[in-house]
Amino acid sequence: MSNSKSKSTHAELDHILNFVDSSKGLRAKMNDTGRVQLRQDLDGKLFTFSSQDVNEVLHRADSEGKAFLQVNFKNGSKILLTETLIGFKPVETLGLDMSRIPKVVTTPDLVSVYDALEESMGADNGNDTEVEILKKVYLAIITGGEKVGFDLMAERKWLNRLLASKLKASA
Repeated sequence: MSNSKSKSTHAELDHILNFVDSSKGLRAKMNDTGRVQLRQDLDGKLFTFSSQDVNEVLHRADSEGKAFLQVNFKNGSKILLTETLIGFKPVETLGLDMSRIPKVVTTPDLVSVYDALEESMGADNGNDTEVEILKKVYLAIITGGEKVGFDLMAERKWLNRLLASKLKASA
């Protein structure tokens, strides 16, 4: 029985690696222990997982008919692999209306939210409500990315530096 499970895990992994190989913006590496590393060309972010953690791989298409993969992991998390990016769910955050942000986000979304946050903080009429919402969106994306397996410590530091510089400026 464990042999048939091993074969299905291998088949699921083949689906992932074949999809990534044919994509325009993702690269894959696998080591001898079954750890897989996916890299996004757009921002260089790495997503790492163990082939043993994959539960199932579903072939999907978006509203424009473009193929993508949904990879479900045994721990209940999931990612979406597109031509160029790895998508994931932002984490539900207290005080944040989750219907106002996309159901699936990517690491490049952090740059957009950071830029909006920086702009909002620098505005003369600094809208504190908008700043708080943008901080929550940023953290929802970071936490969601980390939850599925991205290392986003540098992006956490961006936010801390931005907030620290704002405090210095207002002091």
